[in-house]
Amino acid sequence: NLDEKIYKKLLEVPKGQITTYDKLAGAIELKNGQRVVGKMMSKNPYSVIIPFHRVVMSIGKIGGHAYGENVKTKMLNDEGIEIQNGEIIDLKNKIYRF
Repeated sequence: NLDEKIYKKLLEVPKGQITTYDKLAGAIELKNGQRVVGKMMSKNPYSVIIPFHRVVMSIGKIGGHAYGENVKTKMLNDEGIEIQNGEIIDLKNKIYRF
C-alpha cells in the first residue's frame, strides 16, 4: 500500500536531517509524486511515530503541517534544524540522501 511505503521510507530520515516531498516520492519510485506525498503527510495517522515534520518543500520552505507551521518549526528547531522566515537555513547540508 502506497501510504505504508511512504511512511516506512520516511522513517529512514534521522533527527537533524530533512527530506523534500519530491525526494521522498523519488525514493519510492513515485514519479512526480510530491503532491501525493504531501497529501499522505497531511493524513498521517501516526504523527507520534512517523516524523512527517521532516518533509519540507524543495525550495527550502518548511511547508504545511496538520498542527500548523509554528508546531512544525518548533519540532524542526528541537531537532537542530535552523529556520528563518519559514525557510531552512543551510538546506543542502540538511537534506537526507536516500
